[in-house]
Amino acid sequence: MNVQVVADPTGKLLWISPALPGRTHDLTAARTHRIIRICERQGVPVLADRAYIGAGPWVTTPIRRLPGRDLTTTQRTINRALSAARAPVERSIARLKSWRIFRRARCSPNRMTAIAAAILTLERQR
Repeated sequence: MNVQVVADPTGKLLWISPALPGRTHDLTAARTHRIIRICERQGVPVLADRAYIGAGPWVTTPIRRLPGRDLTTTQRTINRALSAARAPVERSIARLKSWRIFRRARCSPNRMTAIAAAILTLERQR
């Protein structure tokens, strides 16, 4: 299952998307749910991983290494800073994955959407 997550800088889960089939690419899922467009309209910066490279100027992604070249010291520093800023969000995603249903789900995306909404409610109560 592909479930997109929106979290604040402290890692608090704000929103979980409706589930899509697992074969759906992350950038396609974000575009399907209009996450990037909504964040841009609201003025909320988006920090994302490498799966979102090419999503647009509003999305900050790590700098890719070109074939046959190494990243400069400045580029590595930028990538480390981005990773540090994303770390609380990654921890919240890891906490979601601690729910067994997310690791072993073999149900339809519609049913998984209802399960994800219930888990979001439970996670907010922590």
